[in-house]
Amino acid sequence: MSVRTAVRNRFGTVAAIALMTTAGTVLVSACGPNDTGNGPEPTAAPGTAAPGKSGGAGGSTGSTGSTGSTGGSGGAKEVNGTSAANHLTISTGTQTVVMNGTTVDFGTVVRDLAWSPDGKHAAFVNGNGDLVTANPDGSNKVVLAKNPGGETWSHPSWQHAEKSDAVSDSPGFLERFANIVFSSAKGGVLTLETVPVKGGTAPKAVTPAISDGGGPGVTQPPATGNTWSNAGGKRGEVAYANTPNGEVYIYDDYIRANTRDMGKGSQPALSPDGEQVVFVRSVNGHDHLFSKNTENQGKEKDLTPSATTDYTEPAWSPDGKTIAVRTPDGISTLPADGSAAPAPVSTFKGLPAFRP
Repeated sequence: MSVRTAVRNRFGTVAAIALMTTAGTVLVSACGPNDTGNGPEPTAAPGTAAPGKSGGAGGSTGSTGSTGSTGGSGGAKEVNGTSAANHLTISTGTQTVVMNGTTVDFGTVVRDLAWSPDGKHAAFVNGNGDLVTANPDGSNKVVLAKNPGGETWSHPSWQHAEKSDAVSDSPGFLERFANIVFSSAKGGVLTLETVPVKGGTAPKAVTPAISDGGGPGVTQPPATGNTWSNAGGKRGEVAYANTPNGEVYIYDDYIRANTRDMGKGSQPALSPDGEQVVFVRSVNGHDHLFSKNTENQGKEKDLTPSATTDYTEPAWSPDGKTIAVRTPDGISTLPADGSAAPAPVSTFKGLPAFRP
């Protein structure tokens, strides 16, 4: 691994994440439906950045996915481009979440917020490093998993799969499941873990694999160094990045274990239908956004070929038509097909996510 890549991936360590912890003090009225929910309180999030780039304004903060100031530069008034219509939300690493054109005080530090498939619950890591769920207004917080200490948890994602009749001779074989997958860093070792949304059990490790050994000449994917998990589609596929080799993978264990290498990149995000994955890769000194078919069909596409800044931490809109990205100046959005350049929508700095 090159020195530049090693520097770039320094944010996969617990120490780097600890430096990014911020506390918010803004208190505003809550918005969003007062749904009941279950969830835990979240912690800091290790992540990876684009291979081959040492960071910078968008690279260093962009790779954590859990930090950022809530204000614009120079004390100017923030531009808030979130709304109930565009579904965009921004977690800033403080107590406040930017959404519906305002900011909502969750009463606890919120890092790496992700929304449930129905939009009624949020999952995040709190200031204690626990995995938490809550209602959209921050109420009814539930600690889904208590951090045992010595670990840094980050980037939770809702993994959802529906019951299938694909195996007709095995009734009930593919029961619907609902989990939260997240990244864990312990002693410098990065792994993926999962816990049922209903709670009640301790997190367990996720070990991506290829069933039956994958056949002659097929190498099993790395068991460690995995981070930045993101689930999508109805089959609960999980996209993630491997820090040591700078590759993006998709893990699918819906019927049998299958892991696909999508190529060089970091910070992957799966489309709502699970058919496309977007990820970050450094090109000519800037972080670009690429898309690729999840079945490795066709060529990858650079969605930001004329980038003059860094585009990181992508997130898909519920309809799959828009992608939000983080920049050094805030949040921008662009068409998912790359037909237009990213357009700034908010000067709030943090991790973008869309609420279904």
